[in-house]
Amino acid sequence: MKKIRIGITVVGKDREGIVASFTNFIFQRNGNIEKVNQNVIKGLFGMHLEASFSKEIDIKKFDKDLQDLGKKIGMEVSIYHEINSDKNIALFVTKEPHCLEALLNANARGQLKGKISVIVGTEKTLEPTAKKAKIPFVIVDEKDQLEAENRLIEIAKQYDIDLVVLARYMRIMTPNFVWRYPHRIINIHPSLLPAFPGAFAYAQAFERGTKIVGVTAHYVTEELDQGPIIFQDSFKVGPKDTLESIRQKGQKLEANTLLKAVKMHLEGKLEVSWRKVHTK
Repeated sequence: MKKIRIGITVVGKDREGIVASFTNFIFQRNGNIEKVNQNVIKGLFGMHLEASFSKEIDIKKFDKDLQDLGKKIGMEVSIYHEINSDKNIALFVTKEPHCLEALLNANARGQLKGKISVIVGTEKTLEPTAKKAKIPFVIVDEKDQLEAENRLIEIAKQYDIDLVVLARYMRIMTPNFVWRYPHRIINIHPSLLPAFPGAFAYAQAFERGTKIVGVTAHYVTEELDQGPIIFQDSFKVGPKDTLESIRQKGQKLEANTLLKAVKMHLEGKLEVSWRKVHTK
């Protein structure tokens, strides 16, 4: 029998005994813990645990019992397993359309092993694009970061989201959201990371006179623009290039590279080990 693999994330106020409670839960059901990562930032505890089972288990009962354990000790639990082959995707956007349009075109052509279930915007600029594609568009424009992320968490639960894609989403995400989707949030950044992190990468590259400009698709972690790199691509900068021509070339590359990363993730061809992404 093929192994059953289950991913579990736990987020809540830090306290003693959390790790032991969940590892014991797995051991009591004859499971094997293959990965476990935990962190605490400003009193917020986050843990990602991956377990495998060599014998058949009752998934519904397992999920219910795990949720009951979370409620008992005051922790929020999310469970991720490979029951459905097609994944629900959420696209987070702001106002730049190029990455969104590339993903929507691929979705319309049946090129994604998943379904774009919702588009979340920080403003209304891209709402007509979502309506044209007949995909729900939700605005989350709260200025307070905690309020905004609580809304994002609600939306992700409502649409049973498996993968979050930041398609030029111009807000920083905190551990409160990121820890709930370990290696399931993909971002595209307009530079060859680790060079030029932050919001003005093309301008920084132009000002520094770099001869090569690139883009990076990476998984998102609690460290800004420091997550495991999935793909990078680049183009040469000529003496006649302006900041605008660099931006135009870069945006086309952003869309292609992000789409490639999303496809590979949905097809199960990416694996993260020791902060590095490996292709299967």
